Amino acid sequence: MCHSDQGGPISSETRINERIRVPEVRLVGPNGEQVGIVRIEDALRLAQENDLDLVEVAPQARPPVCKLMDFGKFKYESAQKARESRRNQQLTVIKEQKLRPKIDQHDYETKKGHVSRFLAAGNKVKVTIMFRGREQSRPELGFRLLQKLADDVTELGFVESSPKQDGRNMIMVLAPHKNVKPKVAKAETAPEA
Repeated sequence: MCHSDQGGPISSETRINERIRVPEVRLVGPNGEQVGIVRIEDALRLAQENDLDLVEVAPQARPPVCKLMDFGKFKYESAQKARESRRNQQLTVIKEQKLRPKIDQHDYETKKGHVSRFLAAGNKVKVTIMFRGREQSRPELGFRLLQKLADDVTELGFVESSPKQDGRNMIMVLAPHKNVKPKVAKAETAPEA
């Protein structure tokens, strides 16, 4: 392992005030105005005079870029932004449904119902057909079954990855249409007596 002269591992922690250990920094004022390259002592003094923190915003730059700001407020606002982006992020859940090539019609309808319910809830569905023994020599049976299933649920979802043979199994992934809003199962409330 070769050692560089840069020092230890890069910390993801933002350095502020006295933690910034460089002779000079490129300073940005509290309103985004460029102050220029100043000695670290002057930058720290300016921060104290304005009752602000000196925050390193681009540590990899030469010299590092630092900004005068209220660090507590900055941390709070970034946490708010992160929380907001997590709220808007949709969690993708992949449900799995297993079938056999010689499935009877009633069982097929039941499995199709499960797949439809998963897609309506906004989840992806991995459909696996398991071949046993001689069934392995007839992959077209599984392929036809997967095509039929995809056609039956076409109004709820689409084929994201087409059927592929994987050893003894054949796998296909169905994904819900983008415009379909997930239907949240409502808890049934018992009528009050």
